[in-house]
Amino acid sequence: MEDIMRFLHARYEADCHAYAEVAHRFGGDALLDSHLPMLDLVNMLARDYEAMDSSDPRFAGLAYALRALAQSYAEHPDYREAWRPQD
Repeated sequence: MEDIMRFLHARYEADCHAYAEVAHRFGGDALLDSHLPMLDLVNMLARDYEAMDSSDPRFAGLAYALRALAQSYAEHPDYREAWRPQD
């Protein structure tokens, strides 16, 4: 999971930088209001996972959720098919 966490954190930073560039060029109204809070929530879940003890009953569910969320970047060249959630 460490590689997925690094990937998600890198995508979060890249997306935030990209949106800052869009806002700088076209103004804040050019941004989708719902996307930036969603990025923050995914990042919050990633940080919670990293801080969570593996014995916590929520640990497996959170790992599954992060794998599912990482699929939104499946077209990114660094995404790995092995990260897809297992049924």
